[in-house]
Amino acid sequence: MYQLIKKLLFSFPPENIHHGVMRGLKIAHSLPLGKKLINAFCSSKKTGLERELWGLTFPNPVGLAAGFDKDARYTDELASLGFGFVEIGTVTPLAQPGNDQPRLFRLPADKALINRMGFNNEGAVAAAKRLLKRRSNIIIGGNIGKNKQTPNEEAVSDYEKCFHALFDVVDYFVVNVSSPNTPNLRALQEKEPLKQLLHHLQLLNAQKTKSKPILLKIAPDLTPEQLDDIIEIVQETGLAGIVATNTTISREGLQTPAEEVTAIGAGGLSGLPVKDKSTAVIRYIHERVGKKIPIIAAGGIFTAADAREKLEAGAVLVQVYTGFIYEGPTIAKKICAGLTNQ
Repeated sequence: MYQLIKKLLFSFPPENIHHGVMRGLKIAHSLPLGKKLINAFCSSKKTGLERELWGLTFPNPVGLAAGFDKDARYTDELASLGFGFVEIGTVTPLAQPGNDQPRLFRLPADKALINRMGFNNEGAVAAAKRLLKRRSNIIIGGNIGKNKQTPNEEAVSDYEKCFHALFDVVDYFVVNVSSPNTPNLRALQEKEPLKQLLHHLQLLNAQKTKSKPILLKIAPDLTPEQLDDIIEIVQETGLAGIVATNTTISREGLQTPAEEVTAIGAGGLSGLPVKDKSTAVIRYIHERVGKKIPIIAAGGIFTAADAREKLEAGAVLVQVYTGFIYEGPTIAKKICAGLTNQ
């Protein structure tokens, strides 16, 4: 059914229809029996998929990646769609509009998206206030970044502000230094600035009565030498894990005509084209450290087979984003069913 509806949805600009559909879901969720019907249709009833990690119990390993619910507006509704966890953000200390529109583009021939959103969000405090009001107990990750106008030399302060604002309302943190849509952000993945940032956040974390897991989200475009540095830094700073991976800046191997891709311009590519890159990064890290660094997989996950590939490569949890757009609201249910029946 969704594949028929998708043709209509894809006739509208991506960002507009995203907000329209999510507002509609929120209204439906608030109606008498609405939540129960959504849950019955979209949530998996399969058992045996629970994951114990960082002192948290994930009801299933299929989460929603950051970028979909940037401002924590829809966590209760997304919980009813059967996700095992939801990552909000990326949030920044101050609200910012992001890059000029249009900034989100579909590549249907490749089952992909290109985005250059630019961390558009209402700020960490606004997200925290919404999370305080949520009714579901779904596990929430807080993906944090820096404001566009903040120079890299002052980036640590931005991440600190986000950390404090969200600490009481999220279950884990993800440090985003890998988005290609904020100028110079990826430079923070270099060894020394990254080490400084993560050491500082872990120092703040240790000062809390009970610390929270902090993970690092990395790009799929890193060299083996850079990945070796990441592994060293994660181990040295005692980080809880890695999210692999963010979007890619590569445009290799696309079925979409080159002139169309060129006309779209800059942005991070997500979906099926990043699948193999993401899996290769996961496998590279896992082969070197095994289970010592838990990995959340993101990138090109549309089916249970895709999720299984990531788990077999070494991931412990998976996240969908572009797959959710292309496969629809039952994606978590279908992946869980496939993983159960493997």
